Amino acid sequence: MTKNTFRLTGFLYLLVIICAGLSQGYVRGTLIIPGDAAATAENILANQGLFRMGITLDLTAFIIDAIISVLLYQMFKPVGKTLALVSSSLRLIAHPAIGSLNLLNHYLAIHVLNDPSLATSFDAAQIEALGLLFTQAHQYGYLIAGGFFGLHMALLGIQIIKSTSIPSLFGWFLIGSAAGYLIETYGNFMFPGHEAITALIVGTTAAIGEVSFTFYLLIKGRKN
Repeated sequence: MTKNTFRLTGFLYLLVIICAGLSQGYVRGTLIIPGDAAATAENILANQGLFRMGITLDLTAFIIDAIISVLLYQMFKPVGKTLALVSSSLRLIAHPAIGSLNLLNHYLAIHVLNDPSLATSFDAAQIEALGLLFTQAHQYGYLIAGGFFGLHMALLGIQIIKSTSIPSLFGWFLIGSAAGYLIETYGNFMFPGHEAITALIVGTTAAIGEVSFTFYLLIKGRKN
């Protein structure tokens, strides 16, 4: 594959990072207050356009990620066809499949708060609690996708280390990112109550691994 194809992959990866960062870090980080259903409902209803933008950004990122999965397969197929296929399949399952379906929980959070028919069966506090429940379901769906994505990151790192196209340092960085995703997923399921710590771990490792890899692809493309 040409350098331009590698750079295209880096550009698409940068778009995914921007979209996912805005939706997860800004939109949900601003509007959703963990454990406070009333405040979360108030924030969502007062900023419905922003909340819906988060859904749109996520969907855009997941569609682009499907394209990236195919491009990564083509890039690293010379390293090992089966390894490249398994790696790209895990990425497709993580975000384009699980992540996209999980957006239903994100949508239902705002839907129940705006549905007047629910007022005949539930009081305001119950509706707010239901809205918060859907945001929590979305968060755990995100963690499930993260388990698949973490394994993909580990295999992608191995492919880079074995490849002659990308410096092996970026492979080790991505293996670190893989550890971060897996720590967050399994840590939050097995040892709840430490979400802030696991979020910091995955945020740091992903920034080091994925962002550096993205900019290498975008600027350098590949080794000569």
